[in-house]
Amino acid sequence: MQANTIILIEHRSLDAVIHGMLYLVRDVRLGAKPNFEVFGAMVDYINSFPERFHHPKEDAYLFKRLRERHAGAAALLDRLEADHRKGPERSRDLEQALMRYHERGDVAFGAFEKAVIEYAEFQWKHMSAEETELLPLARQYLTQEDWQEIDTAFSGNSDPLFGSKAGAEYDDLFRRILTLAPPPIGVGSET
Repeated sequence: MQANTIILIEHRSLDAVIHGMLYLVRDVRLGAKPNFEVFGAMVDYINSFPERFHHPKEDAYLFKRLRERHAGAAALLDRLEADHRKGPERSRDLEQALMRYHERGDVAFGAFEKAVIEYAEFQWKHMSAEETELLPLARQYLTQEDWQEIDTAFSGNSDPLFGSKAGAEYDDLFRRILTLAPPPIGVGSET
């Protein structure tokens, strides 16, 4: 069940970016100058990682197999798949709020802050349902063969859509955020 661990690690990476963004938003609220380069890298990660890398694998492999093995998971899977469909809209809302804030300045900060908070709450609720409801059901109902297929997909060994190049791209973006963001989020300068 290597995929189980990979999913949790990927959730923690996204969670770190979200927490970092909330931290920086709080700093701006307290008078810090906004670092639009860091915010932009964070939004890029949010736009790219869950929507193009993480959620498609969950849908195509984990959700599909659990739906086949356990009819009782249908309502949960429907809800999680609906979240996946809403995700791109939520991340676009966040991106547009950042663009308006960058263009208009302080007058648009409140809307950006609200978009960040709403995105965070949406993702945390979704990830929590996956971790506390979905993964326990998957561990209970999926077969060893199911897990082998899912593990292969999540490790990127055989799926050309999500190979190691894609994983490296998101790792690089995550490292960029850490390099740009000031402490305690990253190692960038405190300007």
